[in-house]
Amino acid sequence: MEFEEKTLNSNVVYDGKVMTVVKDEIELGDGQKSFREIIIHSGGVVIVAMKDKETILLVKQYRYALKSTNLELPAGKLEVGENPDNAAKRELEEETGYSAKIWKPLGYINTTPGICTEKLYLYFATELDFVGEHPDDGEIIKCYEYKLSDVFEMIKEGEINDSKTICALSRAFFKGYLI
Repeated sequence: MEFEEKTLNSNVVYDGKVMTVVKDEIELGDGQKSFREIIIHSGGVVIVAMKDKETILLVKQYRYALKSTNLELPAGKLEVGENPDNAAKRELEEETGYSAKIWKPLGYINTTPGICTEKLYLYFATELDFVGEHPDDGEIIKCYEYKLSDVFEMIKEGEINDSKTICALSRAFFKGYLI
């Protein structure tokens, strides 16, 4: 049995500012026909920004889709065609007011590969300098400093449930950047 699925027909269902939704008619590897609904997304960046070996920056913002306020790592959407390295630098400054001298890539994650093309590029940033935050229009966001040990405790206790935050911190930990 083949795993690859062949696109027979593709229709745009919705074309918005942040995403496009398509419905594809497909042929499975065994010849059966089915369909897939896919969210096309330009991707984004997530930054593990450390003020020192023990202090990390997190941002708090209201997430309308969840109808709740979330505590998470600084992150943001890639503009179409934007280089992820440049986007990470832009987003860190916009959301936290800090720039970083040292940047280490942590790879990427696919957020929801069953329905979405979104790819998030992960970064580790150190040697931070405060230059002043300037959030995007329509974005109310506040930066906070936390002890890394407290953040891991909040993850363990289910107080932080943001997947990109948990993934980026895990990647930084496994690469040996977090003690």
